Amino acid sequence: MQLTISDKAQKWYIEELELTQGDGVRFFGKYGGSTNVHDGFTTGMQVIKPSEDVLAKVEHQGITFFTEKLDEWFFNGFDLSVEFDEALQEPCYIYKEQ
Repeated sequence: MQLTISDKAQKWYIEELELTQGDGVRFFGKYGGSTNVHDGFTTGMQVIKPSEDVLAKVEHQGITFFTEKLDEWFFNGFDLSVEFDEALQEPCYIYKEQ
């Protein structure tokens, strides 16, 4: 699983969530909704420092954006690209088959 996050999405998280160096943003699967490849599940996010069981991560300005191994069931077979939706002015999650 590969995690990428666009510069605009990183900036949005940093500004909107008032993140500072040392913070972390975890992406995970949660019940309800859908993604471009999941029905009945959607992408959740949480501000939390990374655990030792990181599946994938990207660091930017001292902030770690990551997924954990316990959520591998959700990300298995896919790469996650966090982009910025210009129309909605918020991040969006795009899954691509590996």
